[in-house]
Amino acid sequence: MNILILNVGSSSIKYSVFKNTEELFSKKIEKAHLKKEKYSFYLQTLKNIKKELDLKNIEINRIGHRIVHGGDIRKTCEITSLIYKHIKKYAALAPLHQYNELMVVRICSKLFSKTKQYAVFDTCFYYDMPKLAKMYGLPYPLFEQGIKRYGFHGISHKYIASLTKGKVISCHLGNGCSVTAIKNKKAIDTSMGFTPLEGLMMGTRAGNFDASVIFHLHKDKKMSFKKIKDMLNKESGLLGISEKSNDFRDLVYSKNKKSQLAVNLFSYGVSKYIGAYISVLEGVDQIIFTGGIGQNSAEAREKILENFSYLGIKLDKAKNRRNSKIISSKDSKVQVLCIPANEKLVMAKEVFSVKN
Repeated sequence: MNILILNVGSSSIKYSVFKNTEELFSKKIEKAHLKKEKYSFYLQTLKNIKKELDLKNIEINRIGHRIVHGGDIRKTCEITSLIYKHIKKYAALAPLHQYNELMVVRICSKLFSKTKQYAVFDTCFYYDMPKLAKMYGLPYPLFEQGIKRYGFHGISHKYIASLTKGKVISCHLGNGCSVTAIKNKKAIDTSMGFTPLEGLMMGTRAGNFDASVIFHLHKDKKMSFKKIKDMLNKESGLLGISEKSNDFRDLVYSKNKKSQLAVNLFSYGVSKYIGAYISVLEGVDQIIFTGGIGQNSAEAREKILENFSYLGIKLDKAKNRRNSKIISSKDSKVQVLCIPANEKLVMAKEVFSVKN
């Protein structure tokens, strides 16, 4: 079985081809969000992929899509008209991703008209997360109506969970960022919530803040709710603080004070979540960094962990600079690892395993 895996992110589009669960090839196109005509961009990209497949004489039997928000769907499934409507229903809760993902599903239905498509949801990994971790301090009927913490980056964190055991804190740090507490391969708590906006400050997302700010901006600053929504999702985070870039690589070596403030605020936020999840897990065996920043930025990892020496967490600075797999020193009481994200493998296994 040949499987085409498509991962449309907020700042990239990645595609891979698998024969069953063995990867044949993979490519990535960055900064797709800067293209003004997104539909034309995705259409041309998919046409190029199809042309490449035809030249290699590869017939695709299934297509797997990373879908950010699945609501209460608990496992990977075929994208029928009913499932498509369900995905569309939740699109406004993941605006940086889900509209683009739906666009790509539509394009694939035209270019690969006889090929079944499958949705692999970020939210599924958190379906069985404890109720206490899912709930907000809102009136209980709202929880029953689905106002709760769903969690995201679940495909990435599931891959990390598959490689580990015991008490693990997984830090997926990229343009989007989340921290997940994992115990015996199961999600116990996570930083993202009802939408991917909650939790850490990210590339362009604000992360946690007092919700009353919204009412203040609307009433006293005369900002429309649409403007506020765009600001929180597209103009905040590293970009909003630095007023320069949403790319951590552009900021970490900059001598500009606002750039350094953005880097420090980002690192401080990750440290707080790690500290909280050590408490939730009643200790920690491994802290794992993944994602574009997590697996590539020695500076970010060092800044994030510098406040944990009291727990006996020690980095091997030479290994950390080399982005080695194990970056903690031999006498560290907690093992710290740097593991490249592999969402495509998880997705291929999920799509391959669906029986229909």
